[in-house]
Order: sequence, then C-alpha cells, then structure tokens
Amino acid sequence: MADHVRGKRSAVTCHFKCANACIGPECNTTTNAHFRDVASAALTRRALLGFGAAGAVGIALAAASPSGSAFAAPGGGASGATGGLPFDAIDPVPMLVDDVTVPAGYTWQPIIRWGDPLFSSVPALDFEHQTPEAQAGQFGYNCDYLDILQDRSGRTGVLVNNHEYVNPAIMFAPSTDAAVLDERAAIAKAAHGFSVVELRRSKLGQPWRYLIDGRRNRRITADTVFEVTGPAAGSVLLQTAEDAEGRWVKGTLGNCAGGTTPWGTVLSGEENFDGYFVWAADTAGQKRYRATPSTKSTYTFERIDPRFNAKDPGFVNEPNRFGWIVEIDPEDPTSTPRKHTAMGRFKHEGANVIIGEDGRAVAYMGDDQANDYMYKFVSKRVFDPSGSKAARRRNMTLLEEGDLYVAKFTGDSPAAEITGTGALPSDGAFDGSGVWIPLTQDGESVIPGMSTEEVLVYTRLAADTVGATKMDRPEDVQPNPRTGKVYAALTNNSGRTRAQVDEANPVSLVSPTGSVTGNRHGHVLELTETAGQSGTTFGWTILLLCGDPSIDGERPYFSGFPAELVSPISCPDNIAFDSVGDLWISTDGAPSKIGYNDGLFKVGLEGEERGRVQQFLSVPRDAETCGPVIHDREGMVFVAVQHPGEEGTVAEPHSYFPDYVPTHRRDSGLVAAPRPSVIQVWRG
Repeated sequence: MADHVRGKRSAVTCHFKCANACIGPECNTTTNAHFRDVASAALTRRALLGFGAAGAVGIALAAASPSGSAFAAPGGGASGATGGLPFDAIDPVPMLVDDVTVPAGYTWQPIIRWGDPLFSSVPALDFEHQTPEAQAGQFGYNCDYLDILQDRSGRTGVLVNNHEYVNPAIMFAPSTDAAVLDERAAIAKAAHGFSVVELRRSKLGQPWRYLIDGRRNRRITADTVFEVTGPAAGSVLLQTAEDAEGRWVKGTLGNCAGGTTPWGTVLSGEENFDGYFVWAADTAGQKRYRATPSTKSTYTFERIDPRFNAKDPGFVNEPNRFGWIVEIDPEDPTSTPRKHTAMGRFKHEGANVIIGEDGRAVAYMGDDQANDYMYKFVSKRVFDPSGSKAARRRNMTLLEEGDLYVAKFTGDSPAAEITGTGALPSDGAFDGSGVWIPLTQDGESVIPGMSTEEVLVYTRLAADTVGATKMDRPEDVQPNPRTGKVYAALTNNSGRTRAQVDEANPVSLVSPTGSVTGNRHGHVLELTETAGQSGTTFGWTILLLCGDPSIDGERPYFSGFPAELVSPISCPDNIAFDSVGDLWISTDGAPSKIGYNDGLFKVGLEGEERGRVQQFLSVPRDAETCGPVIHDREGMVFVAVQHPGEEGTVAEPHSYFPDYVPTHRRDSGLVAAPRPSVIQVWRG
C-alpha cells in the first residue's frame, strides 16, 4: 500500500484504472534532458509578459458555437444573461464523508447513474442479477469526460459521457465459479465505452432529466466497431487475425478525458489501455507502453475474447489498436465512431480543439504517465465556419490529416535557483519558453529511421528521439476559448527527485523522515502561443503549485495570490472554463495527499483575482471529480462522480452514493452500493 499512497491514488484505483503503472518500472528510460540540463532560453520574464498580450491577439475562436450543429454555446443560458457564478467557497471536506457538498444556495441531484436504462426494452439495474445484455443498454460504469450539449431551445439537449474502467470488487459479490467470472468479464466489457443520452427540462436554469428511448440515445462498448483514419490506417502494425485490413477496430477502452469539437462531435482519449492485455513486453515498441510482461490482464478479458491475449501471434498487434483519440457524433446514433491515427498513439488523457488564426484546427493533448510528454496536432485543412450540413461533414475530417508535435520546455532561471522546495527563483516566477518539435509534417515522418506509420503507432519512441521534456503526468491540456492561452493540469509525480527538478516541474518535496515524496500535489501550467495557435514557439509560466498552505514544509504558489486566502487543492486533473474565462479544476487523488475529498475548484486568471482558488463542491468518499461542465449563465454546474466507495467491498460498502438506501430495492432500481453518476448542481 505504501508504494501506492506515495502516488496519486488508492491501491484499488491503481490496480483497476492503470494496472499499477505507478509502481512498475518506468516506461520512459531515455536520458532526455530535464530543464536544468538545457541551456537557458533567451526569453526573459519581461519578454514573456509581452508575449502574453500579443499572443492572444487575432485568435479565431470557434469553440463558442459548434458549426453545423443544433447545440447552443458553452456556458449556455438565456440570451443576454450575465456570466460568472457567484458562490461562497465551501470548506474542505474530510476524506471519510460520504456525501456531495455544495455551496449555500445550491442544490444537487443525479441526472443518470450506473445501470440506468437508456431504452424501455432494458431493465433498471438489478445489482444482484446483472447481465451483459442489460449492461449494453444501461448507463456504463466509471464516468469520466462529460458534456451537456444543449439544443437551441435550451430545453432539450444531449448528455455525452465516457466510461473509463470498472471495479468488479464493488460491482459483484466474490465468486470463484469460472462461468460466473466469464459472465462478469462480459458485463465489464459492456460497461466500458460511451453513453449518449437525450435530456429534457421545463425551462432554462432548471435541472435536467434524461429521456428513455431518446432519438439520440446510444451505448458504445468494448465491442462496438470503430473505423481507423489517417496515415496508419491499413498499416501492418494494426493488422490482426480478425482484421486483416487493419482498418476496423472492435471497441474502445480506458477512455479518460476528452473534448467537444467546434463542429459538435466529441473526442475521447484512450488512456490506460495496456492493462487490458496479456502483454509480452518483448519489443521496444511494447516496452515503451508497458515495461513488464503479464500473464493475465486486469479484467481477464482474454478468458472470453482471444484478441486480448497479445502473446498470441494473431493478436500481437491488438494493443496497437488502442491508445488513440476517438471521435463520435452524438447527433447520429447510426454513425461509425473513428480512431484518428494522425494524432498519435500514447496514453491520451484527452484532446481539446481550438481554431487557429489560419483557420486550421489545433488540438492539445497530454500523455498521462509520469515523465511523459505534451503534444499538439495541427490539421492540414481549414475549418469551414459556414454552418451548413456539408460544412459539418467536411469539418469532421479535419483530424484525419495534419502535423503532430511534441513540447520541449526551457526555463529562464539559473538551474541553481530551482531547488525542488517550491521556492520561487529570483525573477519571481517559474517561467520560460518552449518549442513544438515536429514528429510528422505534411503527413510524413520527420524522424530519421522511423516510417510515418511507426511514428504514429509508436509515438512515444518518436518523441524520445527529439528530446521532448519529461513532465509530471500531463493530464487535461485545454485552450481558453476567450484568450487562446493553453492550460495544462500536471497531476503529480511522486517519483521526481531533487536531481530531476526543472523550472516547469520545479517541485520535489522531502518528508520529515527524509524520504522523497516528489511533486505530491501537482501544478498547472499556462502556455501562450507566441507564433499563433498553429505556430511552433510558446512562452509559459506556472499558474499554480498545488498544495495546502497549512502543511509545514510545503510552499504552494498561487500566482502571488495570498496563500492563506485560498482553498487547499491537490492533484489537478480535468479543467474547464466558464463564460467569462475563469478556469475550473477537478481533482483526483486529494484524499491520499491532503486528507480531503476530491472536488471542483474555480481559479481566477486575471487581475487581482489571478491565482485565487475557491472550492465549489466536494464529491463523496473515495470518489474522483471528473468532466466538469460550467453553465454559469444559468447557474448550473455538472460533474461526473467516478469510483465512489472505491476501496470498499460489496459486503462492506464505503459509499452509498447516490441512492443512499440501506438495502437493494428492485422495484425502484435503487441499490445499497456506490454508483458512478453524473450529477447536476443548480442555484435554488
């Protein structure tokens, strides 16, 4: 357990979510330089501030209204309504509290829960009698990326949510019966993927209810067929015994964060896919994604589906078919979802798109593993803003061709001033410059000795060769739709040592007993593109060094805002923006770091409010806060509550969220067990 606790999550989450990636051998064994080993850049603090103003000028922001769709603008609400969400910050909530806590004057309730039926032909969750067939038509398990896409009326819309992983230990009573275990593996497969669900409400600002048999309702699972797009489609590296073409992949797995495109589709990142396979780890390409071999997968899918045994020569390439950015069209339940190889293969947290000054779509992405990298994709073709159906069809091909880049950061302070303690360097900020190094250009590899297909399938190997910067678990990377500045949540890196700190990853703490705890709390970067959104140079500064100011020996930093006036925050994960451009951060891992439940936090970005962190809500015991959606103009916030009660058992639940009943009630679909759910919070 100790090895897990020094990481971001509980031992249970480590096992089921990422196959214990935090305690195995590191995948990135390169000698790529950290910042202290790189020559200081010419960009000074004064120059960076100058770029901050210039870099945002002229950005063609298209994210406010998906072209050609029926969706309203983010932060939706009545026309002319003012933005911003007034609230008094809540106090941190102790980690054993099994409840959702919201500010005074606000109310919460679930919109949809694990096991709720999407179709009238499907039963409600019967906890003790689950079946794969029922789960394939019910809302899936651990919910992560979320969006609430309103139609123009504001009274109808669609909820899109992906399902990252499952926890059989709290879904099923213990069993050793082989047939029962095989059926549970099939249920687990069906609980992955996406749920697309129609919504209804009486008027703006009021809570939503989901609609059974809605026209757009859809479940996508680990068995749904996806089309492969881009330069690696048809590659021998993607061919298997079931798909000799290498163009049609069955299922999506480990879906973490995502993004909604300016043309109204939804993206999702396939993150911790490696644990789903029996893994040989006998080639450089495999070892870069999972360093050690395995004899069984996390969920033993290989018991019921041979493609999950990657030691089988017929399926040795099956893992190569995961780790992509996938795109679905929530408007068309008959459409074939796609996997975009042009955007590279790694442990994608997600992808977030903005339209650059030159009209091209620019997607920002993080590879969520300790000491891996940040990426950017720039489309070949330009966005069509006309709003026609034909334009939407063209825009839906933008991510199939383009250039892929990886980030290299340089600090502007002497290495000796980056001490690992969190103390600011003499210029008063952790900041510097950076470059986006190309991995592909004009659809072709620029990496010597690697074909285009190899660069895209083994993107980590390609990025290693160009000296990309090792980062502290880059998760959500998102452009602010109002300013174009890009914000990256670096959740933490407990393995970073004092010898490895650099100005963009400047923390490696030491406990009172002398043990290295690394960057326990994580930090948030702010990037300013200095050559346009599609360009290759940027300036950067650290917005937050997360932590609790009351903990001795730690020096959290809030862009100069008084530390004693902020809410403590640890392990930033997903980010979002409201209509006035404020940043919202959801967390994953705070209980093991600062002893509080995870939550959702608002952060000011400008003027006297810059760096001010205010906690808006807290999720129940053992849960993670995911997929924040901020519709501040109508006073509403939405989050996905993932893995509540994660460390309990069926016999001894840690959480009863959200039903809070003492016994299962089959007549009403209520269960005396934790249920991952999407909740809504509103004023009133």
